[in-house]
Amino acid sequence: MIVLKVQQSITLIVLAVATVAGVAQVPASQSPATLTLAIHAHEAKAKVSPMLYGLMTEEINFSYDGGLYGELVRNRTFQDHASRAEHWFVHEGWGVDASIKLDRTTGPSEALSLSVQLVVKAASAKGMAGLENEGFWGIPIRPKTKYTGSFYAKADDAASGPVTVSLVNDQTGRVLAASTVPVAGAWKQYKFTLLSGSDATSANNRLRLSVAKPGTLWFSLISLFPPTYKGRVNGNRPDLMEKMAEMKPNFLRFPGGNYLEGDHINERFEWKKTIGHLVDRPTHPSPWRYHSSDGLGLLEFLEWCEDLKMQPLLAVYAGYSMKQEYVKPGPDLEPYLQDALEEIEYVTGSTDTKWGAQRAKDGHPAPFKMAYVEVGNEDWFDKSGSYEGRYAQYYKAIKAKYPELQVIATMPIKEMKADVVDDHFYRSAKQFYEDVHHYDAIDRNGPKIFVGEWATREGSPTPNFASALGDAAWMTSMERNSDLVVMASYAPLLVNVNPGGMQWESDLIGYDALTSYGSPSYYAQVMFGSHIGDQILGAELTGSAPRFFYSVTRGSANGTIYLKLVNANPEAQTLSLKLDGVKSVEKNAKLISLSAKTPAATNTITTPTAIIPVDGTITNAAASFTQVVPAYTIQVIELKTK
Repeated sequence: MIVLKVQQSITLIVLAVATVAGVAQVPASQSPATLTLAIHAHEAKAKVSPMLYGLMTEEINFSYDGGLYGELVRNRTFQDHASRAEHWFVHEGWGVDASIKLDRTTGPSEALSLSVQLVVKAASAKGMAGLENEGFWGIPIRPKTKYTGSFYAKADDAASGPVTVSLVNDQTGRVLAASTVPVAGAWKQYKFTLLSGSDATSANNRLRLSVAKPGTLWFSLISLFPPTYKGRVNGNRPDLMEKMAEMKPNFLRFPGGNYLEGDHINERFEWKKTIGHLVDRPTHPSPWRYHSSDGLGLLEFLEWCEDLKMQPLLAVYAGYSMKQEYVKPGPDLEPYLQDALEEIEYVTGSTDTKWGAQRAKDGHPAPFKMAYVEVGNEDWFDKSGSYEGRYAQYYKAIKAKYPELQVIATMPIKEMKADVVDDHFYRSAKQFYEDVHHYDAIDRNGPKIFVGEWATREGSPTPNFASALGDAAWMTSMERNSDLVVMASYAPLLVNVNPGGMQWESDLIGYDALTSYGSPSYYAQVMFGSHIGDQILGAELTGSAPRFFYSVTRGSANGTIYLKLVNANPEAQTLSLKLDGVKSVEKNAKLISLSAKTPAATNTITTPTAIIPVDGTITNAAASFTQVVPAYTIQVIELKTK
């Protein structure tokens, strides 16, 4: 996924942002310089892309397993390690003799052909034996909450059961919830529910499966879900979905990123192996050094889009994997191309098509609306130089069958004109400040631009306020040029902040097993995504202030004007606003502010709301008025005019 590159009533909304880390604060007694911003409310220069802001996602930082995907059991199919059942432990006590080991000779399905074998030599009702799972840095249990689970099991003796399933507190040993499941005979799925009592919320818990007498049992696909977003079966974690919803995203780029390609061709995201029943999904290695359950598969991605009212932006595998393995254009590439065409059919096809019918069989008869398909990911890494040919082959085939789709290239194409080219930028705040005119003079007759991955990389595990400032400056650049920049998505989106949970620093939203928080950059994204029009207005900024940036857009339906200002200087800036093309301005205006005392200030899992937007009011709004933009601040001002 990642590379570092240096490269009518009218509402007026003003976003103002200030400064960067390491710059001394100017004394409050010093008068700030005055800047003048002239806004031409009658001058619409171009249209804003209706898809401008969206989400990019991949399996990194335990974003899916251990993150967004609701599953609470870690290593549920016992494939995280070749020789041991990682994150699973034997449960035994006084007078109990039991052991567990991987068994690669038996499993519940062709896709899941291994299991864990539990051998119990001695156990009783007072001293039960079994296996326990520690979850993803604990299993979160909340009071009076229903948990749904299941497992596949077989037993060597019809009388081996029953299995007691329980949630147990690590610190006290207290059983918080329990259920008994009769188990006997050949492989079969068993379902259960657990209802917690009034115990306090805690993540220091584990799941236990135990028996009261000797015998041998095999287990696989042991699963436990809490309540999910909108109650979806096999669904997502509610708090993370709610935070993404606040960003008002227009699209979701999935499945990645490096996750799409895999380190090797046989480790790519094979979409056909991620649909249907979980027991028929074989799982696969992630390039970020942990195993993917594929519980969040193609249909689950599409339902994620449906739940947040986003369009899917599907990235299809295009014959390149990260360890310099590639497929030559031509006949060798054709099977992969056909697989991509069938994937598009699964997303958009009617039930009269083969793969549209499969989608209906999987539980979603209605096709999904989709406008963009991306061919590969970061193919500038491919040293073979084969991408030109691979992209052309995909482009022609996709256009022949789906002429309405826009086909995105992952690097500049010389031999033909791509519909859209994907640019990636991972930078410091300073680098973004210095490149805010990047798209100003680019030929509008060339391909459109998708800034598919970008972020200011200051702060860990989530960005600090300096990053929020750099991000806001860059977003004004994209908005000013949003006739060219049709889409943009910050990356990475998610990070598990527990030790060992992060593979990439500066991630938008952080979480542990119980709670989550938005970084300052997250709130900058929320503010920008929530206040944007469909027209780019003419405007000029005069006066001397380095690192001061802006964009102006207007909603044509109601005349709402959105002005975003970035003050990346160490002192407050006095801004003289002058609007032409308006008759009057209501004096009371809504003010939204995001501020910090220093650029190094941030939010954390223990201080999640140190920096959040605050509502206020401006009382001196007019067609010509002055507003002081404080240092280290992002402001949104809404002015109603006629």
